[in-house]
Amino acid sequence: MSTDDQGILPRSPVKSHIQCHDCALSRFCLPESLDEGEVSQLESIIKRNRPLQKHEHLFRAGEPMQHVYALRSGALKSYLLDKDGTEQITGFHLPGELIGLDGIGYEHYPSYAEALETSMVCAIPIHQLEELAGMIPSLRKQLLRVMSHEIQAEHEHLSHTRESAEQRLASFLLNLSSRYSKRGLSPVNFFLPMSRSEIGNYLGLTTETISRLFTRYREQNLIDSSGRELHILDPQALHRLGGLSA
Repeated sequence: MSTDDQGILPRSPVKSHIQCHDCALSRFCLPESLDEGEVSQLESIIKRNRPLQKHEHLFRAGEPMQHVYALRSGALKSYLLDKDGTEQITGFHLPGELIGLDGIGYEHYPSYAEALETSMVCAIPIHQLEELAGMIPSLRKQLLRVMSHEIQAEHEHLSHTRESAEQRLASFLLNLSSRYSKRGLSPVNFFLPMSRSEIGNYLGLTTETISRLFTRYREQNLIDSSGRELHILDPQALHRLGGLSA
């Protein structure tokens, strides 16, 4: 598949000097419901960090909770470690999404966040954000809305744990499709920033099961794939497989 004109998320990093007013992803982030003056107030506390390289951590569990982050380009995963040091992936983050919200109300981050590819983030100091949210009702409302969405997404993920492996993977791919579509990108042609083993970890399935399901989906003409590029050939059939309404 060609990536030139099919709306697949660009692999190159976004330039670091882009401001909130100019950011195409601001409608997914905290500035969504703010007026121009309020955006300027928020802009004044945001720090734009250097790019994160693949496998580099944005933060680790136990580190002081100082910022929440808005992802501007690339992709990250969140995960926990059990008592044996085994990784359990809890989520994947796409541009426009906030990272670190699970640490609000705590002194330390409860989880890890690691770059899946070269990524750019905006760092928002948590104490200044809380002060600003106290002064700007629309910012407070937007922050609560984003946090509510995070909780709903977690509940939705947990609701799939009793489904078959086929249903879980279909629902996962359709969820990515929806998130890319909301960003003005193709819902049927997109890049999977995570590996097969990471998908399996997140869904509670083995890497072998994920690979076998991808093969089965291709044989059933549900999808086509080349490396990590995915093309959904029959979205309606995938919805039926996932037990979802198209």
